[in-house]
Amino acid sequence: MKSFLRSLVYCASLLLSDVLATYHLSAGDPHLSAAQSYAQTRNNGRPPPRTLNPAKTDSQCRSRPLDLVFIIDSSRSVRPGEFEKVKTFLAHMVDTLDVGAEGTRVAVVNYASTVKIEFLLKDHFNKPDMKKAISRIEPLAAGTMTGLAIKSAMNEAFTELSGARPRSKNISKVAIIVTDGRPQDQVEEVSAAARASGIEIYAVGVDRADMRSLQQMASIPLDDHVFYVETYGVIEKLTSKFRETLCGLDPCASGHDCEHICINSNVSYYCKCRTGYILNPDKKTCSLKPVKVEVVEDPCKCEARLAFQKQAQAAIQQLTAKHILSVVSGGMRFIINSLCNTFH
Repeated sequence: MKSFLRSLVYCASLLLSDVLATYHLSAGDPHLSAAQSYAQTRNNGRPPPRTLNPAKTDSQCRSRPLDLVFIIDSSRSVRPGEFEKVKTFLAHMVDTLDVGAEGTRVAVVNYASTVKIEFLLKDHFNKPDMKKAISRIEPLAAGTMTGLAIKSAMNEAFTELSGARPRSKNISKVAIIVTDGRPQDQVEEVSAAARASGIEIYAVGVDRADMRSLQQMASIPLDDHVFYVETYGVIEKLTSKFRETLCGLDPCASGHDCEHICINSNVSYYCKCRTGYILNPDKKTCSLKPVKVEVVEDPCKCEARLAFQKQAQAAIQQLTAKHILSVVSGGMRFIINSLCNTFH
């Protein structure tokens, strides 16, 4: 009986708390109650939504590795202060890249009427050393031999001897050309040869740059590979544009079919699941990880409730039976006593 009463009190307390909670929510705002119920129904069983960290997005580029060569114009038309702006642009670009021997390697080709390779892809594998090397670059201050610079980059900077990864590793080769003038030599043919060798070319024009020459140098589609700024003073604004473009080489960023988490694996990607889920045989979708469930008898839950009801009925029947037996026993004692009095 004590067990029965404790269970009865327990069920009543649970029911009362549910009623009070429901009343509290709906009394404040009935629309809120309905909205929350709908949201809970929609999100039931779904993993939490993915979120972006703005700080990481702004400061790091988790692209797949690149062999990246900057080809910068330091001809007479580029004033010393403007050339410093170009160097600042290069330093900011380095900050956004995932630099390293196994990550993105960077080289700089400086040109005017002559070409000078400031440092090669194999020279610096960390950002501080790379930025120091950039700060030491001096302008050459002569003509604008852009075609010669592209040819030198293709034949000298993008070679395995200079630090470029072998073709078998499938590492993207990218050249970014920055110029403010019209080339004094031919660029169309040498640019076509560079692109045919597997080099993707971006052309950045500043101020008086010749748009037709930029288009002859750049890869297709031109809308994605030709940029123009009015002055060197605003060239740094292109940093975010290139970060978006180069990070777009990330297979996970450019599009994937993983249900939960996409992981880069150099030139490809693979899928993972969040905690509590397992990867399905298709290697893309996830299912809840099977868990061992221990059934606890609760008088207010499903089958346990039926058992509770049976227990209650049995207790009532037992009480009834005891009552009847008590009445019958009392009646028998009354009859026997009456008979005994009669005979006496």
